[in-house]
Amino acid sequence: MPEQFRPYRQPIAERVTGVVTGLSGMALLSSRKLPAGEEIAQGDLIVRYGITYLGKPLFSIVPDLVVADYGELLYGEAAWQFLMDRGHLYPRADVCGRRNDGQEDMVPVKQLDFDYPYDVFVYGEVSESQPLAKLSALIAADRAKFPKRLTEQLPIFASLDHWRANE
Repeated sequence: MPEQFRPYRQPIAERVTGVVTGLSGMALLSSRKLPAGEEIAQGDLIVRYGITYLGKPLFSIVPDLVVADYGELLYGEAAWQFLMDRGHLYPRADVCGRRNDGQEDMVPVKQLDFDYPYDVFVYGEVSESQPLAKLSALIAADRAKFPKRLTEQLPIFASLDHWRANE
């Protein structure tokens, strides 16, 4: 019996160095240890982005493969750029990946909400499929140390005191 074809799958993964702290029911990413809260993870971390389901903002999918309705298979950065730049032109394209609860899923582009803010998840390793936490904010005086996509998706505060003032 011939072996079944399995397409290559790869979510976008940006490396960051920092500390993830749990505070007031939220997960905060910072460049150094915060004076309050419970440390969730620290060191070299992986950040991935989840696109929410249309009408179901509690669920999001971290894309690792896009099957365009014209047959092209896209993964990694190419899949993300396709979804951001041309996804609306191909509403029947399928997005494969893992939901925020760690379950594999496949959903048509037309069932995703690209206007809702993207979820930002942090993982300990590239190979992990279940996030350690969903990030709520970035606490950093120098945002240049973090990837551009991350700084576009998270609210940024110069200090923990600034974050608390806006909480």
